[in-house]
Amino acid sequence: MNSGLVSFVGTGPGEPDLATLRAREVITAAEVLVYDDVVPAAIVVWSRPACERIRLETTGTRPARPPEEVAALLEAKARAGRRVVRLKVGDPFVFGRVGVEVRQLAAAGVPFEVVPGITAALAAGAYAGIPLVQCGAGGTLILLPGNAEAGAVDWRRYGALRHATLAIYMALENLRAILAELTAGGLASDTPAAAVQSVSLGAQRTVTGTAATLADLVAAAKLGAPAIVLVGEAVRHHATISWFEQLPLFGRRVAVTRAREQAGELRRRLEALGAEVVELPLLEIRPYRDRETTVDVMTELGKYDWIVFTSANGVRHFFDLLFKGFRDIRALGAMRIACVGETTARAVRDLHLEVEICPATATAEALADAMIATDGLDNVMILVVTGNLNRDTLVKKLEGARAIVDRLQVYENVRTDLAGDPAADDFRRRGADAILFASASAVHAYAGQKVLQPGPGARRPLTGSLGPLTSQALREEKLPVDFEAAQATPDALVAALVAKLAAG
Repeated sequence: MNSGLVSFVGTGPGEPDLATLRAREVITAAEVLVYDDVVPAAIVVWSRPACERIRLETTGTRPARPPEEVAALLEAKARAGRRVVRLKVGDPFVFGRVGVEVRQLAAAGVPFEVVPGITAALAAGAYAGIPLVQCGAGGTLILLPGNAEAGAVDWRRYGALRHATLAIYMALENLRAILAELTAGGLASDTPAAAVQSVSLGAQRTVTGTAATLADLVAAAKLGAPAIVLVGEAVRHHATISWFEQLPLFGRRVAVTRAREQAGELRRRLEALGAEVVELPLLEIRPYRDRETTVDVMTELGKYDWIVFTSANGVRHFFDLLFKGFRDIRALGAMRIACVGETTARAVRDLHLEVEICPATATAEALADAMIATDGLDNVMILVVTGNLNRDTLVKKLEGARAIVDRLQVYENVRTDLAGDPAADDFRRRGADAILFASASAVHAYAGQKVLQPGPGARRPLTGSLGPLTSQALREEKLPVDFEAAQATPDALVAALVAKLAAG
């Protein structure tokens, strides 16, 4: 059998968006994913559900399994003709132990490729506000392994250098001895030094001091791996140009419960404010087609006076359906458009269509009242586009106003089983500062999965709601409503979160 391919992929320093497009492409195509337990769960879930995931435990900064054993595993999977992806935090060829794995595969004649990633030193400089090498100022950037065997690195030699920034990987265990050797080699004891933990993530922490004090400060702060140490005059700039650690949600963990295809917008808003985001996709959105109803509606679109959208999902799936049957959006005819909330209305406007009614309060009751207040609905033909979990409130109110209402279901919400999901496991072990719900269906799905309840020692999250209906569902499930968005939009939900956390 022909051998498969092994891809050694650098995932970057931690923040998923810092992984390359090529890295994501390769991970998505993987049939077998082999990764260290320090690889963020948000990157692991890029792999397909059918992908075999093999998680390698680490002990401190060291892998529990020797690289020769991992290489044999990779070879066996590749020999079976499978597409194998080996994930490493940072860049696989910068102080990564995959060198042994690569050499063993090369000797065995197994095809492989290497996808580089942003290494910790470069990310730490950017995210901690430490310009590693400045144009016009001379100087050198030197990458060094802090976990090297005694005598393997001549630290005194590097202490004698001038105008250099030293980036020392995996240094925490030997930090005191390393700094002592550097100063013995001529490094001034008052040279600025910093240790940066969990670079680029909301959990990032930076401790600054000098060559003489940093070891004590790191111990007092209880900094742990993964961390990188930077030594040199460049560290002085941290106090004035550190930007990431000043963001309003920096250091906060926030769980997002939207379906994976919908969570991106909210996640990006949270991460732009410094939060570490945990994605818990409690629902999967799937297209739904009742052939008879769909044919009836689509062949007589012109008879409707109004089309009503109750969600952005409904907008997307309705127009997917429309364009399968018609080449021109003018097939909608002259019908007027109403939407239950601003997020739904934005999805319609993105198609360059005018929304005539969008109530300030994003509820079915408010939308029905706004439509009734137009010119009355007596014998008016209305098409309501829904999913499988929509309440009957809107349809009943419209029918009560003597409208003729047809309902077209175009998608369904299916609860996901997050047992074994790495993000869910991470949430259970560590918890979060807040968990955000954007729908009643997500609330009920969360309450039904015991695997998502934070375990002993985990942070108990505040609960945030997108609007009144979601808050009602939280109360029905005996869950608190710690804050609620002023409007049913992602921006308003994030703003409510920021205000709640700022208020303590």
